[in-house]
Amino acid sequence: MNKSLKIVILGGTGFVGRSIVHELQAAGHQIDVLSRNRELQRELGIYPSVRTLSTNVYDQAALTQKFAGADAVINLVGVLQNNGFGGKDFDTAHVKLTDTVIAAMKAAQVPRLLQMSSLRAGEGDSHYLRSRGEAEARVKASGLAWTLFQPSVIFGPGDGLFCRFAPLLKIAPVLPLARASARFQPVYVKDVAAAFATALSRPEAVGKTYPLVGPRTYTLAELVRYTAQVLGLKRLVLPLPNLIGRIQGLLFDVLPAALKPFSSDNYKSLAVDSTSEHDGLGELGIRRTPLELVVPEYIGRSEHQRHLDAYRAER
Repeated sequence: MNKSLKIVILGGTGFVGRSIVHELQAAGHQIDVLSRNRELQRELGIYPSVRTLSTNVYDQAALTQKFAGADAVINLVGVLQNNGFGGKDFDTAHVKLTDTVIAAMKAAQVPRLLQMSSLRAGEGDSHYLRSRGEAEARVKASGLAWTLFQPSVIFGPGDGLFCRFAPLLKIAPVLPLARASARFQPVYVKDVAAAFATALSRPEAVGKTYPLVGPRTYTLAELVRYTAQVLGLKRLVLPLPNLIGRIQGLLFDVLPAALKPFSSDNYKSLAVDSTSEHDGLGELGIRRTPLELVVPEYIGRSEHQRHLDAYRAER
């Protein structure tokens, strides 16, 4: 049995974070999840070995205090949209926060850092990928015992891929799609969580970067058409010319980040295929889960219905 560790997680209340918390607590670790408002994160309270602590993660002194006595820190914080134009929010969430985490870890004498990044970080001309690459460079130069994870698009219940397109497809007979030929290797959220837990227990994972990709490559158009197929819908996916896609992104740029369905930076990010020939999951001994085994079980159904189905299956 692996030694029980004290782990502090930033970004542990999000889609990926919840799966990682579940995986780590099941392995017997003690976990502190740092959140801006713990009162809104009651679901993690079901785990006796997990605490949710209200913390301003951009405050180095606050982080240093929360990191005291920890064996490892996991940084999952990331943003996909920026308020307004430029890349200020990406720089703040990815680069500046990484600098703050590293400084706080050194002050608290925490040796181990596991950092979420993105496949193809540092490539292309999007602010998102550029800032991810800069954050990776800071981690590699930190002197800490680090491990980086670079996932392609992540799928699972509550994701931003299938769960985003499913409602649109239910009401729209035709779906215009920018960058329809962009390529992905979707990776299952539980496989990502297993990668973090496995790397944490392996000394040889220190100083490694793991691309996390699924077993097959799909275009964005193929993923949207597959979503329609699972929902039993006949829908026309209409690839947009690049010029129209670029204009669409620019029009959405004026919206606040929380309301943007698409942006010019997303358009730039999609110019770089989110694929890799390197199987980081396989290197960690994790068998990659095909999306076809999972997606039909959750899209088009509510979270309540999934819990009800699971309960009935146990009876």
